[in-house]
Amino acid sequence: MQSLALIQNWPVPSAAAGVVRADGTVVGTHGPVAQRFALASVTKPLTAYAALVAYEEGAVELDEPAGPEGSTVRHLLAHTSGLAFDEHRVMAPPGTRRLYSNAGFEVLADHIAKATDIPFAEYLRQAVLEPLGMTQTSLDGSPAKDGVSTVEDLLRFAAEVQAPRLLDARTVLDAMSVVHPGLSGILPGYGHQKPNDWGLGFEIRDSKSPHWTGSSSSPRTFGHFGQSGTFLWIDPDAGAACVALTDQAFGPWAVEAWPPFTDAVLGELRAR
Repeated sequence: MQSLALIQNWPVPSAAAGVVRADGTVVGTHGPVAQRFALASVTKPLTAYAALVAYEEGAVELDEPAGPEGSTVRHLLAHTSGLAFDEHRVMAPPGTRRLYSNAGFEVLADHIAKATDIPFAEYLRQAVLEPLGMTQTSLDGSPAKDGVSTVEDLLRFAAEVQAPRLLDARTVLDAMSVVHPGLSGILPGYGHQKPNDWGLGFEIRDSKSPHWTGSSSSPRTFGHFGQSGTFLWIDPDAGAACVALTDQAFGPWAVEAWPPFTDAVLGELRAR
């Protein structure tokens, strides 16, 4: 795909990108796709997927208490637990505000580790990474932000989310559907959004503006970006997903570069 070559213009030391269809067909790649990059918050969809495997295995229930003030697994996945961004401090009653929270994902992972009697990084490996052949991916710290992976591995994950084998398709549909509709909140890096819609571990584009995806991205687009200059989006209307990883911290360069890049990728997909 010629559009992927646009990453060569990004002001970053290193970047790699790829696009995959739901059937696992890699439409195109560019850059060092086998290079391992720090994912930052693109770790969260991997953690969420492992949590959903734990749910389907019966280890946890989505609506069981798992955090402070009775907040549930569902609340923690959807950033509605009331926990602060990076502190284990309650800022609001569960289900009342969309407070993006690394701490919430750490509480979630601890809950799953206790329920399964397996350290969470190992549970993630057994439940998601190993079955998908993601041999270059690891969780080296916080389940909210300390994943390391490659474009090759994340394309495998993006294909799985589009056509699930590890989970029931209905569970993934729930993950890409809005939890607690209508809640507003801060989208890190992009300011206050009303509404600030999220599913179970995945951010949902809807009508957010400004946004890190493209102007031509469908409202059903869902995914995540990371402060290490990384993103993964899945656009069901386009029938494809895109991964881009860099080693340059998110900043104004990304705000400027990512949307036209996504629009170029979608335009090329439509023309095929």
